[in-house]
Amino acid sequence: MTADAATSVPPIVGYHPTTLIDWPGRLATIVFLPRCNLRCPFCHSGFLLGDPPETIPLEAILEHIESRGDWIDGVVICGGEPTLWPGLAMLCAEFRRAGLEVKLDTNGTRPDRLAQLLEANLVDAVAMDLKAPLDERYYAACGRPVDLDALDCSIRLLMASKIEHEFRTTACPTFIGEQEIHDIGARIAGASRWVLQRFEPANALDPSLREVPPHDWPTMGALAEIGRAYVGRCLIRGQPEPEAAHIGA
Repeated sequence: MTADAATSVPPIVGYHPTTLIDWPGRLATIVFLPRCNLRCPFCHSGFLLGDPPETIPLEAILEHIESRGDWIDGVVICGGEPTLWPGLAMLCAEFRRAGLEVKLDTNGTRPDRLAQLLEANLVDAVAMDLKAPLDERYYAACGRPVDLDALDCSIRLLMASKIEHEFRTTACPTFIGEQEIHDIGARIAGASRWVLQRFEPANALDPSLREVPPHDWPTMGALAEIGRAYVGRCLIRGQPEPEAAHIGA
């Protein structure tokens, strides 16, 4: 990173003007930041892992959002891994000044940056990925060593906060089955929301996983049912929320 990374907003390498699924209940814009400190074999966003040749000026994005009047409720910042960038708080503040609510998608490896954003009230919602149970299985699922204590700290930060948040797990069959759902669920028992995402093999970072069929929908439903023993609102991305999941929410 450049010497002035802490005093400038991170580069933006992707922009979707409208998303209905990345922030449930809101019509949002989504921006993508480059670089990631993990190499999850099932990742389908390999193009974001390094530094792309072109970026999108923040000013152009803000102008486009402003031109849409009151249609947009907020902005989702994802990656890559946004918390790698020292200037992430500045980017959040810029969106705040534009009158937008902010949601952060993170892998939870930088609890220091997450705490900074929470303390400064710079985010309105956070989604944290949980790749696997917090043991040696995590190393395989994220493709390299990772500080499990840092992940645990991020989980505790979110669960202790009053901010809207969810945990997310991509159910790649190579790494996630019934036992893994039990073990992850036990760690986040009582969380407000846990979303299971179906594995998409087509563009998996590890070419060998491109031949692995995803869990079928009945299996995904069974995994979510296991998850609900720990987190009442354990949902499947892209499917309607069961009525029972609303109870006590």
